[in-house]
Amino acid sequence: MKVLELYSGIGGMHMALKESQIQGNVVASIEINNVANEIYKLNFPHTPLFNMNIEGLSAEFINNLDVDTILMSPPCQPFTRNGLQKDIRDPRTTSFLHILEILPHMNIENILIENVKGFEKSDTRNILMQALEKGGFSFQEFIVSPDQIAIPNSRHRYYCLAKKLPNRFSFKTGSLMEHFPIQLQNNECFCLTEILENIADKKFFLSDSILKKYVNVLDICHTSSRRSCCFTKAYGRFLEGTGSVLTDRSEEEVPKILSEAMLQNTDENLRIELLKSLNLRFFTPREVCRLMCFPESFKFSPNLSDRKKYMLLGNSINVRVVSELIKLLNS
Repeated sequence: MKVLELYSGIGGMHMALKESQIQGNVVASIEINNVANEIYKLNFPHTPLFNMNIEGLSAEFINNLDVDTILMSPPCQPFTRNGLQKDIRDPRTTSFLHILEILPHMNIENILIENVKGFEKSDTRNILMQALEKGGFSFQEFIVSPDQIAIPNSRHRYYCLAKKLPNRFSFKTGSLMEHFPIQLQNNECFCLTEILENIADKKFFLSDSILKKYVNVLDICHTSSRRSCCFTKAYGRFLEGTGSVLTDRSEEEVPKILSEAMLQNTDENLRIELLKSLNLRFFTPREVCRLMCFPESFKFSPNLSDRKKYMLLGNSINVRVVSELIKLLNS
């Protein structure tokens, strides 16, 4: 594979290609976010990285790169469950629609697209299907999650794989799949203990004010858990629906402590002490990296804030999931 990585972000697709062990090379990557580009360069210093608006790309420019594969994760904000869902009316879809418009004029054999669950119901998705058919591609859509391949994290995402005809997939294609076509051997997710750091830094522990206001909406995981919720770019700033928090207390202890703390006649000071005894904390950026299957060699820019790290990770991909899909794309 000679790969062009569009919307390259912090390099998740590049890492997925490496993990897949498919013979290939990222010829070039394109991203407009300067912070993401700094991290990309840090991890892939030898890959040509273009800091440019994708709307300015031409089919001629892409053909001159001599690539045969595009891996891309276009902006998801127009399709997110918590967003305005403006779809093609959102200006952030313009660059992707531009790529679809020039697709028939590009010498591309393979395509992998990632986006949020919900994209499959959009008008943009319908335009994608039309562009693939017009361009002479065989394709397959998926909605899959890391916990389907033994990663203890729920992150359902839309994927589309496309191959230029007469090339076809090694599996039967058809309507949208909500599972991988090849059953992987290990179906049980590993334990969260395997990804945890030894944390003493108080900044990751939930404050008294957070405990008082939001304890009822927290998704609490244990060190022994084999699951966690999807981490979004708002993790660490907002509490509901942005990702799980962790306790070192047992699954038997936590409901008892919460039950006592929530009693109406419980003294306010005692309530806070009970909640603090849960030792609830955020997952660290490195732990989130591990749940998203980034390699240990992955580096953030020095002095980058945790808030920025969470934002960049929330916008990225699960490396293991995409590596499995790259294998299918190459099969």
